[in-house]
Amino acid sequence: QVQLVESGGGLVQAGGSLRLSCAASGRTFSSVALAWFRQAPGKERDFVAAISWNGGNTYYADSVKGRFTISRDNAKSTGNLQMNSLKPEDSAVYYCAAARNSGYIIGSLYSSRLIYGYWGQGTQVTVSS
Repeated sequence: QVQLVESGGGLVQAGGSLRLSCAASGRTFSSVALAWFRQAPGKERDFVAAISWNGGNTYYADSVKGRFTISRDNAKSTGNLQMNSLKPEDSAVYYCAAARNSGYIIGSLYSSRLIYGYWGQGTQVTVSS
């Protein structure tokens, strides 16, 4: 079992930065992949970024490549999403997610909601133009 709590959301002007954090509890956090998804009103929950259990591999949606950076600290059971050069279209509720199963995951699966069995409650990010 993994419990996740996001923080760090807020209101920022276009071009600004925010850093989201995901605090995890549970024994298996350090052995599972971690991801961020986002959901805007009336839209699907979309993949943003993911990181493998050991931090060795990262994956990003095309829309955030070069602007967002995902990281994790297994010793502290935390994950982070550094968001730079924010745009109004980045506005959404951001969710932290942890994979159902530990260990290796095929790269193409990281963006699929189906592999994530644990979700936080979400944190709102609003980017004004």
